Amino acid sequence: MMILKPTFAFFLLLLLARILGKKQMSQMTFFNYVTGITIGSLAAEIITFNDETIWDEVVGLIWWCVLTLLLSIVTLKFAKARVIIDGQPTILIKKGQFQEDALRATKVSIDNITMMLREQNIFSIKEVDYAILEPNGKLSVLKVQDQLNVKKKDLNIPTTQPKYLPEEIIIDGKVVYNNLTSYGLNVMWLEKQLKQQNIKSISDVFYAELQDDGTLYTQLREKK
Repeated sequence: MMILKPTFAFFLLLLLARILGKKQMSQMTFFNYVTGITIGSLAAEIITFNDETIWDEVVGLIWWCVLTLLLSIVTLKFAKARVIIDGQPTILIKKGQFQEDALRATKVSIDNITMMLREQNIFSIKEVDYAILEPNGKLSVLKVQDQLNVKKKDLNIPTTQPKYLPEEIIIDGKVVYNNLTSYGLNVMWLEKQLKQQNIKSISDVFYAELQDDGTLYTQLREKK
C-alpha cells in the first residue's frame, strides 16, 4: 500500500495536469500559482493519509481540478470575468513619471520597481517611457526612443566612465540617507540642488534620483 498510493497519486496528477493544459511559470497569475500549490497539497494527502480508503481525497482532488478547468474556460470566454479573476495590466511609470495612484493601488514600492528595472539593465527612470505591471507580476518596459540599443564602438564614439551609478535619493518625501552619503553627499547639497529647480522643500518631492553625471532628477508630488 505504501508504494501503491504514491504511484496512483503520481499518475492521477499527471493525467489531471494534462487535462488542465500547459502554462509557463512566467505566464502564471497569482491565482494560478496558488491553485497549483493546492493541487499538490491534495495529492500529498492521498499519499500520507493513513486510512485504507483514499477515495475521498481522490474525489476532492478531481473536483478541485474540475473547478480550475471551469474557471479557465470562463476567463477564456468572458473578458470581464478574466479581468476580475486574473487582474489587468497597470501603468506604474508614464513618460518617466511614477504614477502615485497606481503605486498605491498595486501596493508596489518604488524600491521594488527600481529593482525590476535594474534586472532589465535600466538604471535610471529617465530611460523609461512606460513601465507596466502585468497580471503575472512581471514588469514590461518601453524605453524612450532615444535610448537606442546600439554599441558606441559601432559608431566609433569615445566613451567615458559615469561619475555616479543612478540611485534613489528621495522616496515619497523622505531622504534615503544611505544612498546619499555613500557618494559623499549631504543634505546641504541636496537642498541646493532642489533650490536650483525652484523646489522649496524635500517633502514636496515624490521621487528624486541621482543621475550618472551628478545631476538630480526630480518628480514632485501630485497635486490633489
